[in-house]
Amino acid sequence: MYYLGLDIGSSSIKAALVEVASGKSLGVVQEPEKEMSMFAQKNGWAEQNPNDWWQHACKAIAKLKKQHNVTRTQIKGIGISYQMHGLVVVDKGGNPLRKSIIWCDSRAVETGNKAFAEIGEDFCASHLLNSPANFTASKLKWVKENEPEIYKNIYKFMLPGDYIAYKFSNTINTTISGLSEGIFWDFKNDNIADFLLEHYGIDKALVPDIVDTFGEQSLVDAKGEQESGIAAGTPIFYRAGDQPNNALSLNVFNPGEVAATGGTSGVFYAVTESLSGKESTRVNNFAHVNYKKSNPRIGKLLNINGAGIQYRWLLNNLDVSSYEEMNNLASEIPVGSDGVCLIPFGNGAERMLNNQEIGTRIVNLNLNNHHKGHMCRAALEGIAFSFVYGMEILKSDGITPSVIRAGNDNLFRSEIFSNTVATLIEQEIEIYNTTGAIGAARAANLHKGDFESFGKTIIDNDHVMTFMPFKDKTLYQEAYQNWKNELEIVINKK
Repeated sequence: MYYLGLDIGSSSIKAALVEVASGKSLGVVQEPEKEMSMFAQKNGWAEQNPNDWWQHACKAIAKLKKQHNVTRTQIKGIGISYQMHGLVVVDKGGNPLRKSIIWCDSRAVETGNKAFAEIGEDFCASHLLNSPANFTASKLKWVKENEPEIYKNIYKFMLPGDYIAYKFSNTINTTISGLSEGIFWDFKNDNIADFLLEHYGIDKALVPDIVDTFGEQSLVDAKGEQESGIAAGTPIFYRAGDQPNNALSLNVFNPGEVAATGGTSGVFYAVTESLSGKESTRVNNFAHVNYKKSNPRIGKLLNINGAGIQYRWLLNNLDVSSYEEMNNLASEIPVGSDGVCLIPFGNGAERMLNNQEIGTRIVNLNLNNHHKGHMCRAALEGIAFSFVYGMEILKSDGITPSVIRAGNDNLFRSEIFSNTVATLIEQEIEIYNTTGAIGAARAANLHKGDFESFGKTIIDNDHVMTFMPFKDKTLYQEAYQNWKNELEIVINKK
């Protein structure tokens, strides 16, 4: 017997099967094999057709069943992870009224900033734990203002994962964690943020019914079976946004536990029991998957846009053939890159730098003494220093890390990167070989409430290695201080 996990990303849909009894993964497939397209009618816009996600999910399920010779009735539950902050709006028939405005679309920035100022920064920080910013609620307000004919026909809004669950079951619902990521949740009153809906003039009837993150949320119906190949009556047991789900996949549930991601962008997602919104303009705060008012668990998400994309840019523009070659070149250069300093923020505005767009900077490059090895080392160190800088912000907001867990992705495979972060943060980094789709599949078993067994499954099946902080960190501290000085020069010029 198996659980199915889906990860609804903006570049692809991944599907995984795990054994119900052991939690062991059978395999993961991706659809489409090349990246999904995005529609960008204007600069800064990004949209996708929700039915494209569903079609790719159905293809991925078919491929997975065929590869592992699994029948529809052997799948006993479904877990769904999805791209956060997207907006799907449907009519009474459940049909999308427009393409989804997805997470990286920036059209509602002004809307959210205006609401933040008008409602009051302190009020937003204490109730929403965030600025309304460019999140789902602000996107819905944008539709109301700019597409009134569409808005008046909206029956419900949904997040991307809610829509996939609806396509399986013909049932529309959402979770507290999902509403919080859309900035629809009032943490102080532990209810829907009526004051924000009123400010935006949004009818509360558009909010879906709320179900628990873990539990029987809905059941696959006859049409869902016909299209997905999953038997009617199969329960959807779990749903969460990709960053909370990534933390769950790494067994991060309790205060002090931190999940790290080192992909195109970088993320620290730290769990706390504090409802502090002190850094609400630089850090996002969401209800974690195990949030309850009686036992609050908040995920503080710090995003670093300029991470793996910087290293990929070097790969594409230096005379090197692979990341492995770059890592080997970097390993021949001492800590601090002989003074070469790279500030890696060339992927748009950085929220943790108060939305400044400072670009990538390379400083102290000596054309007689330095070569591409120095560039590779300086890039890895610069990205690592960005993570350390981000952790300083999280610590100022009350986070005291007790463990950092990361997936076995490109940046954390680098010993230079991981050793630099571990040494400067003074915290070991545990590396696990898992994915969001596998985590979502395993989470389907948490409707039973056994978090201890869930964590043991991850440790037994997925642990790869642990990076320990070096005892002598003098050279690392000097290099970080040099980098930080250069960063502050740039920030102060802005």
